[in-house]
Amino acid sequence: MNILYFEPLGRGWSRMKKALFEPFDIKKWFVVGFTAFLAELTDCHGGNGARGGTGPGKTDFRDLMDLPARARAWFLDNPALTGLIIAGAIVIVVLFVVLVWLSSRGKFMFLDNVVHDRAQVAKPWFDFAAQGNSLFLWTLSFVLVVIVVLGSYMAGCFSALHDLYEQDGFSAVFPFPSIWMLLGFFVLLILVGFIELLLSGFVVPIMYRNRITAMRAWSMFWGLFMSNPLQFVGYGLVVFVVKICIITGVVLVGLLTCCVGFLVLLIPYLSSVVLLPVSYAMRGFSVEFLEQFGPDYQIAPKSPGDQGPAQQ
Repeated sequence: MNILYFEPLGRGWSRMKKALFEPFDIKKWFVVGFTAFLAELTDCHGGNGARGGTGPGKTDFRDLMDLPARARAWFLDNPALTGLIIAGAIVIVVLFVVLVWLSSRGKFMFLDNVVHDRAQVAKPWFDFAAQGNSLFLWTLSFVLVVIVVLGSYMAGCFSALHDLYEQDGFSAVFPFPSIWMLLGFFVLLILVGFIELLLSGFVVPIMYRNRITAMRAWSMFWGLFMSNPLQFVGYGLVVFVVKICIITGVVLVGLLTCCVGFLVLLIPYLSSVVLLPVSYAMRGFSVEFLEQFGPDYQIAPKSPGDQGPAQQ
């Protein structure tokens, strides 16, 4: 099977141009942009980090190694603030759960609009309620697994570094295990990101086409993935390169507009509308790429008379 990358990307781009620019309809942009906004509520678009350094010597890392004990003592000494922190954490968790639920429903709404070149909100919201709720439960379970895995990994790394800290010559050996531990953490993050990419790019369309649950869609997709692992890794690399180009373009536009473009992109819904051509084309790309694997993965209607996805 000859799997192409740039041809389906081109078809996704052509689908976007026809839907958004032939003709240009600002109302359609705001409606479809709203579904894109919902779909992307919990997506990770990047992040910032900071690094710091310390001088040589075992005592340089004392604050880090003693952090858990110091944190526990602080919580015990400040019960009122501890209660506020716990309450705030509960609010954040509840808000996150609500956002995951909305995003899960939004992914099907946006996909439906892209597949059928239309601008609807209410109809796909109700039509794909069962699939959205199934995706919501799967996503929450996946988040919990990720938290447990990453938390366990970080705890194990901290424990190993603490043992080194108690030994002589800590400053001499510290950089080597810490670098390997950091690389391992990034590998886990890449794996999590790749799973999310497969979920959004292919599992959601399979759920949409067959009106099935997330677990059944994963089961269906897993066989396809195991038969074509390199092709899907290649898809991930293409998406990565395209996103780097997009980020570069956004940065250039922001700089050329004296940072006014950056301010616009800080407004969540408005940024989804402004970047709708990008999200629309990439959504079309995943659909076009998946359809190369045969009629069982045909998502878009073949003719104008085809009014929706197959039902089972």
